[in-house]
Amino acid sequence: MTASRGSLHWLWQLYPALRPLLFQLDPETSHHLSFGSLNRLSRWGPWLLPRACPLPSSVRRVAGLQFPNPVGLAAGLDKNAEFIDALGCFGFGFIEVGTVTPRPQPGNPRPRLFRVTKAQGIINRFGFNNLGLDAFLNNVKSSRWVAEKKGVLGLNIGKNASTPVDRAVDDYLICLQAVYPWADYITINISSPNTQNLRDLQSRDLLQTLLHSLKREQARLRQTNAKEVPLFVKIAPDLDDDGIEAIAKLIQHFEIEGVVATNTTVDKSLIKGLDHAQEQGGLSGAPLSIQSSAVLRKLRGLLGPDTSLIGVGGIMNAEDGREKVKSGADLIQVYSGLIYKGPRLVHDLVSGLEDFQSA
Repeated sequence: MTASRGSLHWLWQLYPALRPLLFQLDPETSHHLSFGSLNRLSRWGPWLLPRACPLPSSVRRVAGLQFPNPVGLAAGLDKNAEFIDALGCFGFGFIEVGTVTPRPQPGNPRPRLFRVTKAQGIINRFGFNNLGLDAFLNNVKSSRWVAEKKGVLGLNIGKNASTPVDRAVDDYLICLQAVYPWADYITINISSPNTQNLRDLQSRDLLQTLLHSLKREQARLRQTNAKEVPLFVKIAPDLDDDGIEAIAKLIQHFEIEGVVATNTTVDKSLIKGLDHAQEQGGLSGAPLSIQSSAVLRKLRGLLGPDTSLIGVGGIMNAEDGREKVKSGADLIQVYSGLIYKGPRLVHDLVSGLEDFQSA
């Protein structure tokens, strides 16, 4: 079902009324209840869950892929690829699911998700909780949105918590081999703050070893699958200038197709004095906006025009989306903004970027 420019089905306009009720629930319970319900509606029929805003005139070609529009879902919201069909109705041009690890793991103990409502922020310390590769890929294969190629699918991969950092490459290779046939692009997550020592993989020596192995395997998989799947690396916003420069050099050296900038921040000074500010974990949402855009600008300056950049972090409205593009992003992703603003945010971002880039 196609919506015209500026239109938004009545169902999507209910969110402002429903949000106070959902926010009365534990955040993780609310997440599974709301997206589980939407997914059931999407399976019963498109007339129950209509597509929100396709805007086909917003097509972008990035990293050799054609994106129906430049607005995507960031990884982390749908860790097990369970809700792709429901999320596809929001009007995203691309959806990134995961992070998936080779083996199932429960993640960190609950509670592990906190709303910082006054700042429109979210703190999580999930720790790559997921059902493992087999369940993840079964969900991908059963998705109608994937089968009908409604948009671009990104698969985000990581390592198990029990795998030492010096053996991390083994986990990433297992995941790369498994997801490659099903992915349009693959994101290498080395920047979650919630898996012990994971961010060590952003250091020059460890990252060099990892990227060397992944690029070599990518070349082999390209031949065996007769399919080109670009690799993106997801980095943290907390890197200093030297760290960003070192990563940029490796991205260029190994001809990595793209970077996702950025993951969540561990800097809680941005929400000092607010509820849950003392909680451990990564902070996302509005407080992250300036920091993530600064990293984008540095990356674009270092990498030039040939490396694709996905901007994510603190996109809460159309102006935030435009700022990411001005900072160097080819595409943008949302997560926390979706929780606070609802499906209308996707509509507003697609429209806002279309107006901005045609001006």
